Amino acid sequence: MLTIRFDLLDLRQGDRVLDVGAGFGRHIFECARRGADVVALDYAEDEVIETRATLGAMVDAGEIDIGRFKGVLRGDATHLPFADASFDKVITSEVLEHIQDDVAAISEMIRVLKPGGIFAATVPAWGPEKINWMLSDEYHAPKSVGGHVRIYSKTELSAKLRTAGLELRGTHRAHALHSPYWWLKCAVGPRNDDHPMVTKYRTFLEWDIVEQPTSTRVAERVLSPAMGKSIVFYGHKPSSDDGGVAR
Repeated sequence: MLTIRFDLLDLRQGDRVLDVGAGFGRHIFECARRGADVVALDYAEDEVIETRATLGAMVDAGEIDIGRFKGVLRGDATHLPFADASFDKVITSEVLEHIQDDVAAISEMIRVLKPGGIFAATVPAWGPEKINWMLSDEYHAPKSVGGHVRIYSKTELSAKLRTAGLELRGTHRAHALHSPYWWLKCAVGPRNDDHPMVTKYRTFLEWDIVEQPTSTRVAERVLSPAMGKSIVFYGHKPSSDDGGVAR
């Protein structure tokens, strides 16, 4: 299930891509399939191990060229272990809301992005996320260890990205059908995965992801602007060639 639109990311063959907080690798796998040279970084050791194994299996299955697989490592988003201007694209999906010092993390991601490069970030959208917080204290920090520490407004994250040196190129919402699932989970308890209503809705979402029927694709397009669970931001790091100031 992809949240970032690859046409807006402008991904090209041979681009060097960093996914910060890659999780189990859903976006970085697609980047590799499209011919990018990929590096995945996450703070969670188990997710690093699984992503590394999955990428290795994709190489063995011939889905990606081993030359595209540049590394999967554990690291801190606020202290990235890369030189300035190392990547053509930097992406981060559902990560910034977990980081106390999000300003430092954003600054680091923009530091390692090349002038002229594209940055994409997804975070929970304000409205659906606010409902989750209201329904359950166990959904977010401090009761949820490692959980969400803030609810972003579009204005707040836009300002932080611009302050870090990006020119914003647009936003969109995604995953409208996932918002009711999380409202339901929060209503019955975020850890109550075996509740009958939760399991039924999860089965529906899994079916939708695999089958992608026209009916739910239409519903997503219609509903996402109002109730999409995620909001995606795209930015461009100016270079001296386009009149900006290289950082």
